[in-house]
Amino acid sequence: MQKNFLIVACAMALSLTVMAASGDKDPMVGGAAMYPTKNIVENASNARNLTTLVAAVKAAGLVDTLESPGPFTVFAPTNDAFEKLPSGTVERLLKPENKAQLTKVLTYHVVSGKISAQDLVSQIKSNGGKATLKTVNGEAVTASLDGKNVVLTDEKGGKSVVTTPNVFQSNGVVHVIDAVLMP
Repeated sequence: MQKNFLIVACAMALSLTVMAASGDKDPMVGGAAMYPTKNIVENASNARNLTTLVAAVKAAGLVDTLESPGPFTVFAPTNDAFEKLPSGTVERLLKPENKAQLTKVLTYHVVSGKISAQDLVSQIKSNGGKATLKTVNGEAVTASLDGKNVVLTDEKGGKSVVTTPNVFQSNGVVHVIDAVLMP
């Protein structure tokens, strides 16, 4: 009986240690910890792999919006995602005269509300394998599953995979993606 008690006690201690370790660590994006007490812009500004996105948000004048209470769900393309665009696209979009087009592209990556990966997968499964998300710019993105991966399809048929889900922020959640969605 004492032996069984000892085994159960050790198992419980191990379980609590694993839970504490997993709960104490903030998710990492681009080599930086993402803190749930910071807003979307504050966290993204620290991620080395989101510098193009941050520069684009600043150029479009969306910093104040993404620092507001929200909540927002942001599908955040990495620097590598922006590099997949045709040569010169990012430079062209960042020019002041193209601010309206840049804003349209960026707001196509934002959905009102806080949608976790689990919520998104539930929506996909309950809607026959696809969930339509209305973005802040008014157009739709379709979410589906490819195995365990959430795949987003833009209105032009371009696809992006969620590579880092559930990066919770004080004003929403960010899901890092591997391609830029185009409205």
